[in-house]
Amino acid sequence: MKIGVDIMGGDFAPEYTLQGSVLAREKLPNDVKLVLIGPAKTIESYLKQHSQSEGFEIVDATEVIEMDEHPSKAFVQKPNSTISVGLNLLSKGSIDGFASTGSTGAVMVDTMYTIKSILGIIRPCLASIVPLENGSHLILADVGITPDCRPDVLYQYAMLASKYAEYIYKINNPRVGLLNIGSESEKGNLLAKATFDLMKDTEHFNFIGNVEGNDLLKINKADVVICDGFVGNILLKQFEGFYNLLKNRHLTDDYIERFNFENYGGLPILGVNKVVIVGHGASSPKAIMNMLIHTYNVINSKLIEKLKDTF
Repeated sequence: MKIGVDIMGGDFAPEYTLQGSVLAREKLPNDVKLVLIGPAKTIESYLKQHSQSEGFEIVDATEVIEMDEHPSKAFVQKPNSTISVGLNLLSKGSIDGFASTGSTGAVMVDTMYTIKSILGIIRPCLASIVPLENGSHLILADVGITPDCRPDVLYQYAMLASKYAEYIYKINNPRVGLLNIGSESEKGNLLAKATFDLMKDTEHFNFIGNVEGNDLLKINKADVVICDGFVGNILLKQFEGFYNLLKNRHLTDDYIERFNFENYGGLPILGVNKVVIVGHGASSPKAIMNMLIHTYNVINSKLIEKLKDTF
């Protein structure tokens, strides 16, 4: 197995991405190679300095898409960017998965042009996890790709996230809830009402009805919660901000520490033809390591093949 790594992605590249890659290489199986994509001289110098060579390949890429660049323009203007080179390798089958902490917008645009959606998927989504007190997780999708959704798009998100929960987190017959302002079927805005009507009699996933914001951290309520990317991204960042607030006030325990994004590293783009994982721009070496381990787990689970079968 080969996993491509965008060495120039993130706020602290290339130092943190290289450190995290070395940490990941120590934990991954011996037959997994990390393909480091970025300035070859920089990568070679780092590996030599740290006496690292086994388990790595280097692919030279001289351009970097910055966080503030327009994703579509950058895709055209920077064909030799680390993101474009990595996704081209993925599309050709030269690597089995690609991970980046660079611009999520740029990764998404390039993925849609290069890797493309699974046949039948209207829009891909990003799935995140929310830790629960009993040690399990809730899957939240979408958390940022599509701010404005249609009911049929949310319906597909439920299918995608349900399979992700089943095959990655080993949740049997995941309970799927629709995020709303009330549990009653008549509650919500036009999107929520129309989506509820579409989901209520489905046989494609285990729909349990509407769930509210205060249900997200409840044990034994739902395994998957569906919302549009606008709401999901706000929720994700609210959890992140609340964790940072508690940490700054020295209020923490094992459960609160599970809200630290470093422990998970990256999120999969669900609904595309290959494994693409995006990470936080402020990722530490630990977060990079966990992103690459998660990339390995998603590849190893054959999730993409199972999603193609589903659709």
